[in-house]
Amino acid sequence: MLNRFIPYTRRIHMKSALTLNPNLKSNRSHLIQPPQTPLLNSPLTSTAEALKELPREKIQLATKFGIFKIEPTGIIVKGTPEYARSCCEGSLKRLGVDYIDLYYIHRIDTTMEELKKMVEEGKIKYIGLSEANADTIRRAHAIHPITALQMEYSLWTRDIEGELIPLYMQVELGIGIVPYSPVGRGFFGGKAGKESLPENTTLVVYDRVDALAKRHGCTPVQLALSSVLHQGEDLVPIPGTTKIKNLDENGGTVKVKLTKEDVEEISNAVPIDEVVGCRTSEALLRISWKFANSPPKHNT
Repeated sequence: MLNRFIPYTRRIHMKSALTLNPNLKSNRSHLIQPPQTPLLNSPLTSTAEALKELPREKIQLATKFGIFKIEPTGIIVKGTPEYARSCCEGSLKRLGVDYIDLYYIHRIDTTMEELKKMVEEGKIKYIGLSEANADTIRRAHAIHPITALQMEYSLWTRDIEGELIPLYMQVELGIGIVPYSPVGRGFFGGKAGKESLPENTTLVVYDRVDALAKRHGCTPVQLALSSVLHQGEDLVPIPGTTKIKNLDENGGTVKVKLTKEDVEEISNAVPIDEVVGCRTSEALLRISWKFANSPPKHNT
């Protein structure tokens, strides 16, 4: 059995990424998601500096709100209309932009009406949810269309396949999936992922993926990302990194072509029953889609 919880805290500096990777200034469209949560010590101002050097129309800018406070006893989620608006306006100011393309509710939804108003005002273009269950998604979508659902999804974290990725989510509601931690929290990233594990850890799962990657002429991380991309056209994974070379490696994933049989073989190489343990900390798990739901709205 392999425990999949590998914590991480570092992030790449957007200004450095822009300077060292000229592809970010190309004619392609790019999705950039700066953090807005007390979990990460990465200010939005560094992203704002980078955005000044990029054509705004080529950038799909996404950010979140909702995690209000982290205490020893747990994490407090806040989704009041006033807080939603103050977070949005604060992000607009710090990022130096007039609008946010995709604005997520971090964890659960409680304020769709206010977000709908901000769409009408032009402050945000689209609304997303993060770590929300099917019930919350359906109720939120009834108030205003939900564009994207951000969930953890990778070769060894496939919990959402049974409930949230079925056809009704992508076809009936038309909601895209944005998988975070798509490289298994760095495990399938190669040497660095392996070094983060305890000594004498059996790496059978990694070795299987490594062997398949060599067969497909790519790296393990590219194979892991490609397996997620090939789950459907409406999935847009957002791998994180602290190194420019990894940013380039991630981009090379689009060159990996897999058949339906290939994807099935790769998935079978990482059997769910061989992966154990929580995918994140207990505090975050308690406010994830399996254990938290927004309260139903009662008419008075």
